[in-house]
Amino acid sequence: MIHFDIKKNEEELNELEKKTMQDGFWNDQKESKKILSEIKSRKGKVTKYKTLSKEIDDTKELIDIVEMEQDESLENEITSNVKKLGKELEKFELETLFSGKYDSNNAILTLHPGAGGTESQDWAEMLYRMYTRWATKSGYEVKELDYLEGDEAGIKSVTFEVIGENAYGYLKGEMGVHRLVRISPFDSGGRRHTSFASLEVIPEINDDVDLYISPDDIKMDVYRASGAGGQHINKTSSAVRLTHIPTGIVVSCQTQRSQIQNRENAMKMLKSKLMDLKERENKEKIEDLKGVQRDIAWGSQIRSYVFCPYTMVKDHRTNFETGNIEAVMNGEIDGFIEAYQKKILHS
Repeated sequence: MIHFDIKKNEEELNELEKKTMQDGFWNDQKESKKILSEIKSRKGKVTKYKTLSKEIDDTKELIDIVEMEQDESLENEITSNVKKLGKELEKFELETLFSGKYDSNNAILTLHPGAGGTESQDWAEMLYRMYTRWATKSGYEVKELDYLEGDEAGIKSVTFEVIGENAYGYLKGEMGVHRLVRISPFDSGGRRHTSFASLEVIPEINDDVDLYISPDDIKMDVYRASGAGGQHINKTSSAVRLTHIPTGIVVSCQTQRSQIQNRENAMKMLKSKLMDLKERENKEKIEDLKGVQRDIAWGSQIRSYVFCPYTMVKDHRTNFETGNIEAVMNGEIDGFIEAYQKKILHS
């Protein structure tokens, strides 16, 4: 907890709460929402800190009792408490490292397979499963926004939202190219294949952010949603594709039944992508943005997942690695996330 100043956070929380009591607080809706959001975030951290502190004190007391009375019946309980506390402390410490402007926001993720057809499309689907499993295990909600099935297997692209506090803070380091090495299940000769998929991660931009997009700069196309069935099937032209003409950014949404809902989701994605691009290019106005770079350098992978001739997942930025590839593909990626956050902190 060395990165969390409880006294400073309590003082700042108190100052923010005083602002809500001032006359005219609700006159500026955007500013008031921003303050209330900050109060909620800080209050959550302060409460978590105090809860963990109490649990640590309680565990210390149990340890003292065992040492004084030599009560072995409590040893299992203490061991369990220490393991649980260790995980909670690691998570809390990681969250205190989040200092980015949008780290507390929801995250919008888009997966695209690289060249290689079915093999890469299957890899993109494997990654989709990995991230949705991680999100579910971490207590986040996953909302699919756009889904395009592969020709034979896998997916051609998928966009989904991970909803919950600090989702973007946790996932922003996952952005980049992911490389797979395995014996292909689609190769009758049983040869080893290398596949790539790229992951884009952007924060969801809240309504309190000022961002004007001219209607004249948006081209909207509607089409019939694709998919083999289930939630993806739709017999009406309810799917929506929006193109931001000045930058060439294209977003689409087809997972809702209503064209209106799909358009709302697509606008949210477009707004988030434009704000992300605007901040990366340090521009004040949307009109000043350049076109989007579409080429992906497949050689610049951030992580490799090797199934054969040995099993290993290695992050090339932090050198963090594990041989338990099955656990990773089932969503156990916290070690990679934590290693990346700590590297950023100390760089």
